[in-house]
Formats: sequence, structure tokens, C-alpha cells
Amino acid sequence: MTTQEPFTLTMSDGAEVVGRRVGNPDGVRMLITHGNGFAIDGYRVFFEPLLADFDVFLYDMRNHGKSPVGRRSAHHYGRLALDVGEIRAEIARRYGHKTTVGVFHSFSSRAAMKHAVEQGWVWDALVLFDPPSVPPEGHKLFEPMRQFEVKLVQWAMERQETYASVDELIASFREGRAQARWVDEARVDMANATLRPDGKGGFATVLPRELEAAIYLQALTLDLWPMASEFRGPTKLIAADPDMKGTPPTAFSNRALGTENGFDYAAVQGGGHLLQIEQPETSRAIMLAFLKEKGIIA
Repeated sequence: MTTQEPFTLTMSDGAEVVGRRVGNPDGVRMLITHGNGFAIDGYRVFFEPLLADFDVFLYDMRNHGKSPVGRRSAHHYGRLALDVGEIRAEIARRYGHKTTVGVFHSFSSRAAMKHAVEQGWVWDALVLFDPPSVPPEGHKLFEPMRQFEVKLVQWAMERQETYASVDELIASFREGRAQARWVDEARVDMANATLRPDGKGGFATVLPRELEAAIYLQALTLDLWPMASEFRGPTKLIAADPDMKGTPPTAFSNRALGTENGFDYAAVQGGGHLLQIEQPETSRAIMLAFLKEKGIIA
């Protein structure tokens, strides 16, 4: 038996978060979301094989994917962290309480981290895929991460926002160096997930580029370099490959976070920042082995 049930959740500030429940309703519940500028349907190659065993809740973060674009002033990590808790609580209220795993990538990982250390632990297990972890000033990896985020801000502010067709963005993904390691299916999925008709015969990216850039910039001001002991339950940090040529600085910062601060850490061999759609099988295998080790699944 599988489910396919759309839902819309209203946050305490009125913003709407759109998602769907899919998979096995008798399985462990798994909440899965995405990285900055992307949308959850672009991660299909990662989550689809989970549907046979897990009760999966897929959702788009505010202002992304199928979720409507709302007040720009509310697009910041403080509000995103609140969303993490409110989404978790509302899903439990609607669908009942059961064992629940949170699975986050990139900026949503940082929002989940901020929620966990500042507002409390709400998970049976938490899985963080390559958060853009910025160490404190004075750490040897602070400057590389600062430069990385500044470059992303500049890129986001200049990126293309309108396309004549979805195929144009697919072609861009296929030609782009940053997307070179993506599974080809994911390029098609991500293009369809991040564009909407613009009312003029073309398509536009859902997330305004100013909001994407704002999140990259805010990464430098979060002051979020926690100890694993600040998380009150099983937490797995799964990161990009620090030994791969051309790996992003997040690979090194997450290795440092994991080893220095006591996290259960693993790197995905051959995986960059979008490791779930570059190495989906390995990413899933590491996650599932962790959940089995912690007794979350058999």
C-alpha cells in the first residue's frame, strides 16, 4: 500500500509550505527537504527508492518549488528555523505521532541545526547533508568558506531568472560545470521543479535571486558551529568528498565540524555539494546504515 496525499501547511507568520505525503504509511516517518534555490522534486533520484519502506513527507521550503513566494522580509534563518519546528509539529498533529527522521540538505540543514540547538530536539534521528558550515573567525577554514559564500552571493545576484522553455534550463544544467556530476535525470527533475510559467509564454525561477543571495550571505553571520553534544538525539553529518578534485569548501568545513566537534560524520566518495543527486545510492546507503545502527529501522 502506498500513499499520495498533497498538503499545505500554514506557518505562524502566515507563509505557506507545500508538500505531499508519499510512500508506505506503515513505515518510519521521514521528512525530506532541499537546498537553497532548489526544490524537493529535483531530488527524486535520492528519495524515490525510499518510498517502498518509509512514510515520506516531501516539502518545499518557503518561497521555493511549489510553495508560494511570500514576504521577503521573512526569508532568513531565524524564520526558517522556526519553520522546521512548526512543520514537524503540524505533521504530527495531522497524521499522528510516530518515529520521525528529519532529512535536510544545505541551507535547510543549517535551519534544522539552528532549530535543534536553540529551540529543542524534536526528532528520533536527524540527517544533515552537506550543510554550508562556517567556522568561527580565526579558524583556518573561515576564510575559504567566507570567499565561497561571497562568490555564491555574486553568482546568485547575476543568475538568469527567466527562460524561454524548461528545456533551456535543462541544457544549462547539462553544460554547467557545477552540475557536471549530477545524475542526468536530476537535471530534468530540477529544471521542472524550480521553474513556473511566467504568464508571458516563458518560465521564471520560483525563488527570486535576491532571496537566494540573502541566504548565502546570512551563512556568514549565523555563528553556528555547534558541538554534537548540543543535539539531544542521533545526528548524522553526511558531507561532500574532501579528497575529490574540485571539491567545494563545504567538504573541508564539514570534515572539521565532524572531527573537531564530535559528530557522527561520513563523506560521500565522489560527491560534491549536491551529493544526493550526484551519488544518490551511496548517499542513501550511508543514511540507512546510520538509521539501522541507531535502531530506527530494522
